[in-house]
Amino acid sequence: MRYVIVDQEATCWERGGRPERMEIIEIGAVRMVSAAGPPAEEFAQFVRPLFEPVLSDFCKELTGIRQEDLDRSAFFPQVFGEFLECLGDVPFALCSWGAYDLRQFRTDCDRHRIALPESFERHVNLKAEFARLRRIRACGMKAALALAGIPLEGLHHRAIDDAGNIARVALEILPKVDGSR
Repeated sequence: MRYVIVDQEATCWERGGRPERMEIIEIGAVRMVSAAGPPAEEFAQFVRPLFEPVLSDFCKELTGIRQEDLDRSAFFPQVFGEFLECLGDVPFALCSWGAYDLRQFRTDCDRHRIALPESFERHVNLKAEFARLRRIRACGMKAALALAGIPLEGLHHRAIDDAGNIARVALEILPKVDGSR
């Protein structure tokens, strides 16, 4: 089974950020050929938000994403199509740190009247699996890296960097849960 480790960033505000208001602004993914890796191909693209196209100062500070990065990017339907093309037809399990990424894909697909691929339902919540395997309370990706003795690489809250870091933790998790897939 192949695994696709995905992370995304979305529009956000310090206050008043209801989930239905958020839009994906960056998709980062790392494809792994098996539960044991290695991380192979990467996908990283910005997404221009349609409904609230101007990033909040909070969002720019949190993610490091600049307004001009988004202004010259494609809208969700095109970027999502390119993401699906990159994934190919080989079966895979979509993995993310928590359930947020899958929910946001559903929200953005609904918003743009795009069917969420059935393959996305083979979702592995790596945050929950890490907590279960370690017998700890669920924690953020940065804390999980520290617990696993893995240094954070890149910028936290940048989708491709977070996907890469999650993939490094996933190498500890997926071989232990792969048999149940």
